Amino acid sequence: MNRKDMKRVKKKRKRPILRRLLAIALVLLLGVGAYVGYVFYQTLEAANESYDDLGRDKSKFRDTAVTISNDPVSILLLGVEDYSSGGKGGRSDTLMVATFNPTDQTMKLLSIPRDTRVEIPERGLDKINHSFSKGGKELTIETVENFLEIPIDYYATVNFDGFKNIIDIVGGITVDVPFSFKQNSDDRVAEKLEFYEGPMELDGRYALAYARMRLVDPKYDIGRNERQQQVVKAVIDEIASAGTLFKVDQLTNEVGKNIETNMKVSELLGFYQKYSGFNTSNIETITLDGEGVYINNIAYWIPEEESVISVQNELKTHLGMSEETTGTSGDFSSE
Repeated sequence: MNRKDMKRVKKKRKRPILRRLLAIALVLLLGVGAYVGYVFYQTLEAANESYDDLGRDKSKFRDTAVTISNDPVSILLLGVEDYSSGGKGGRSDTLMVATFNPTDQTMKLLSIPRDTRVEIPERGLDKINHSFSKGGKELTIETVENFLEIPIDYYATVNFDGFKNIIDIVGGITVDVPFSFKQNSDDRVAEKLEFYEGPMELDGRYALAYARMRLVDPKYDIGRNERQQQVVKAVIDEIASAGTLFKVDQLTNEVGKNIETNMKVSELLGFYQKYSGFNTSNIETITLDGEGVYINNIAYWIPEEESVISVQNELKTHLGMSEETTGTSGDFSSE
């Protein structure tokens, strides 16, 4: 066989190989396209299932409505202990306010101790988490707005099952446990869960117990709030990781079943696009100072007035509002 014949044979062999590679690449592209389409459809379905409007266009603290993709906005995050009643009879075990500023791509995160004594509209002075059991998310939002003197533009509630399942879906989280302790599981008949000082990997059940514990924490509610913020940051890290892409369908299923929000699908997509490069280094946690007291044999957490004003001004600045504060929402310690 001469050289020309050998070259022809090699060319013939290359062509089938190239065709196969192109075919494989095409199949992969079609598969990825189909998966992305499926994920997009699932996300739309989940968002529609979890959407619940507040029946208002804007907060009373806003002159005009805002858009999540263009303006600084606030989101109230509620961890609900019992969601079986449709959000009307449960208790808000966790209250966190997150503000987002699109200019510098930053987020400020404030945890409000659940025993904080505040003025609940038309109910009087009481623990802030009682606002949920007395009037659902609507009354809780109004209470938080009055307390912090800022608008709550969006809200999201998640029940315990949703919280645990989301963490299990992303493969768990890693936190730096500040000290060793034991804590009951949310299943009252289950064994106590043990936590050890230092880095520790947590599944959903452990993460929930870690975020809820407060009685054996030397910082009490403040320590509990710090751990909750730890968990939020860890979850954001896991959800933002590349490996989570192929778990989106599972995550969106949990969102549809166990999360409720007033974010529309278009707003969720706009938010994702605007903050696509967001990570935990862009998060600044805020602490509200105060002390625990007993009033009529009931445990309350009384916030310091100067700290409340400082937090109000910091959040207002982050939201692009005036820093001037007329005062707090009342005397938290009076009987």
